[in-house]
Amino acid sequence: MKKIFIVTGEPSGDLLASKVIQQLKKQNSEIEYLSVGGENLKALGIKSIYDLKEITFIGFTNVILNIFKINKKINKTVKAILDFNPDILFTVDSPDFTLRVAERVKKQNKNIKTIHYVAPQVWVWREGRVKKIKKFIDHMLLLFNFEKIYFDKENMSNEFVGHPLLDETSGGKIDINQIFEKNKALISIFPGSRKSEIDILMPILLDFIKLMNSNYQDFIFIFHATKHHDALIKSYIKSKGIDNCEIISDDKIKSHTLKKSIFAIAKSGTVSLEICKSKVPSIIVYKMNFINYLIVRSLVKVRFANIINIAAKKEIIPELLQAKCNSINLFKNVSTFIDDPRKIKEQVEKTQIILDEFKTPFSSADLASKAIIKYL
Repeated sequence: MKKIFIVTGEPSGDLLASKVIQQLKKQNSEIEYLSVGGENLKALGIKSIYDLKEITFIGFTNVILNIFKINKKINKTVKAILDFNPDILFTVDSPDFTLRVAERVKKQNKNIKTIHYVAPQVWVWREGRVKKIKKFIDHMLLLFNFEKIYFDKENMSNEFVGHPLLDETSGGKIDINQIFEKNKALISIFPGSRKSEIDILMPILLDFIKLMNSNYQDFIFIFHATKHHDALIKSYIKSKGIDNCEIISDDKIKSHTLKKSIFAIAKSGTVSLEICKSKVPSIIVYKMNFINYLIVRSLVKVRFANIINIAAKKEIIPELLQAKCNSINLFKNVSTFIDDPRKIKEQVEKTQIILDEFKTPFSSADLASKAIIKYL
């Protein structure tokens, strides 16, 4: 029986991996699995050698502070992989962890084929990493077509499989009028999925809502939260005494709410792709602690934080980062869109052109699973 070991580093990678494995199980049911995974892989009956939460360290400073713990987990993971002796090591995202594991495994057993899903952002910083990565990764699965040039340049085996957020999905209809007040325009807000991000952005976002309420009527502000941080966001809203805010954590309701929104404000990240897919105009916000900011500023070589702007090589979606990320700037930017429908139409049209470049005829998980089959 063929064997695959899956290594993820955080919940988002666990979700991506599970979608690929779900497709793989349809193509070949005679495969044995073991993993470093979370709830999504567990739901497919795949055991994890330890709890994923034990390695989810966020931010440069957190990684530095936990470097000994991380190295201990890397050693434990490498040993488990070598003992399992899989045909394929399938690593997903979280390159600081997963690629270190893959490198050590490859040094000790060259017969294990290594496939990595979600390329490290070499187009943002440290392009030279590709030369090193190709020594221990046999095949790279890319989410964006513009990434190919960086791996082709080094003659590294790679494949564009598209971004899973852009896969065509057909969910059942939900009448959100039963959830929110009728005749009120919705503005969706994505404050982040990590406590550190939420703690920084929530005071800014709530002060922005106060400014909006002083100048406009008939808006409901919908915070898209994870179940884990629902209570945290609720406590921030309660402390400000704002009554036209709602929190949703159900993924199906989130999707329908976003599509019904007239505008979105999002922490910089891949959620921007989902917003653009829903044809909703948006603004990107992000702020980090000063030490992390100095580190990032010294390393990053791209002008923009948002993937749409990076691909377009110009600012299609406004970005309010660091010092610019404050309630007054946010109010000024959002109000210019609210007051000018032409500006909304222009942004949506431009984002759709970029999204078309990211799409593939088949689902990302389907293409990724077929790539893995080729190496079995």
